[in-house]
Amino acid sequence: MVQSMRETERKYAVPSSSDTSWLSDASWLSRLERVEGVTAVVDRGPEELDAVYYDTADLRLSGSSATLRRRTGGSDAGWHLKLPLPGDSREEIQSALTDAVPDTMVDLTVSRTRGAMLTPVVRIRSTREVRHLLDAEGTLRAALNIDTVRAESLRAEGRRAVWNEVEVELAEGADPALLEAVDKKLRKKGIARAQSPSKLARALDETATAATAVGTDQSGDLDLNPGSAGEQVLAYVREQIRVLTALDPAVRRDRPDSVHRMRVACRRLRSCLRSYRSVLDRHATDPIRAELKWLAGELGAERDQEVLMERLTHRIDGLPEELVLGPVVARLQTWNVGRGTESHQRTLDALGSPRYLTLLDSLAELVEQPPLRAKARKKADKVMARAVLKEYDRLAERMPRALDLSPGPKRDVALHEARKAAKKVRYATEVARPALGKPAKRLGKRIKAVQKVLGDHQDSVVARGTIRDLAVAAQGVGEAGFTWGLLYGTEQAVAGTREQEVPAVWARASAPALRKQLRK
Repeated sequence: MVQSMRETERKYAVPSSSDTSWLSDASWLSRLERVEGVTAVVDRGPEELDAVYYDTADLRLSGSSATLRRRTGGSDAGWHLKLPLPGDSREEIQSALTDAVPDTMVDLTVSRTRGAMLTPVVRIRSTREVRHLLDAEGTLRAALNIDTVRAESLRAEGRRAVWNEVEVELAEGADPALLEAVDKKLRKKGIARAQSPSKLARALDETATAATAVGTDQSGDLDLNPGSAGEQVLAYVREQIRVLTALDPAVRRDRPDSVHRMRVACRRLRSCLRSYRSVLDRHATDPIRAELKWLAGELGAERDQEVLMERLTHRIDGLPEELVLGPVVARLQTWNVGRGTESHQRTLDALGSPRYLTLLDSLAELVEQPPLRAKARKKADKVMARAVLKEYDRLAERMPRALDLSPGPKRDVALHEARKAAKKVRYATEVARPALGKPAKRLGKRIKAVQKVLGDHQDSVVARGTIRDLAVAAQGVGEAGFTWGLLYGTEQAVAGTREQEVPAVWARASAPALRKQLRK
């Protein structure tokens, strides 16, 4: 069984020359200033912890700020996978103690390891003195742990390190101000925040346990000047790859909105590689774009199902009770269970495929050895303005053609194609924003409004097709079709309204002044 929790803690380095006797008497913590609720500090006694950390040969996990360990001793013996979160927090995923790395943990690290074998790297043993900070009801608010750490490299015989450190871990639901108050007390004692983000990072450094293969981002050695087009495009690409990689474990565990966000990361990457072909050679990036399209498509089945279910549920909930005739809700739920299970399995199959691993390798190679073109070394503003305007011109060609068509299936398709073109413009402005500033931001905002109207129109087209299918199935078993007809008519009316809104929204986005600002 796997369980997950949010861990919020700070680590402090204790200098070897410091008088640490005061650490053994933590009564001073009971006098924390400006922190409500802490009334007692309880000594929970010592613990002996023994952890073996696992990573790939080239330390891909630690290189992405993740750690995997097998730990014995203490109250939470087992396998612990820690994934980075903003600030002082990390997500900790735990599973039962086994000899080998559990399959679940292997799967949850795939986006970072890219399928490379996980082997022991460092053994870290800690003698821990535990102090609990409690409130008046005896509820834990935070734990202060004083660790004597002994690290041993499992790849380089005889390399060891010893140090002391302090951890302050916030209890679930506790006020983060408590961390600040303890921080202030520790700094007064001469104890500063640790430079290493984790015990593993310090152990790797102090035992000189280096990677045995190159697996780090080398784009900083590409002789790109600050403010160059190549620097800014690569920064955007790296960020979207980081987002995609970080979301993989959440998608596998079916976390809310994770599929949508991972799919968007795929689309942003695809769009960037398309729009900035003048910076990155398309002969190298077009195959990656094709694989990103495949992955987005596999994720899309599940995401489209989520969107459609939310839309139809909202429509039914908005109807007066007397207009919901027959088992409409039950039929919708039955339809969703079948389709939802199937689409989620499709996602898992994609993430478990060799094709996905190959894509991850290609993305890693893209930032390690980017296929830069000559314009990558030029100033970003002009290069990016041309790229944005090129995407904008494609949209400007599609929109009038779509609006000139009569309402119906052909116009629906044309508006959908215009919507996809609008996305490309918006993503291009995202990449260009550091160089182009307010003009890019303003254009992106107006294009997003166009995309939103066209998106709601397309959602109504898809919803009507599903409603009709559900109505046919209901009619086949003698159920009332009134409510399904009502829902169909509602979606048809929504589509008509959105079509009426498009010209005005597009007029704001196509204002000549916006294009003029980008050309400056």
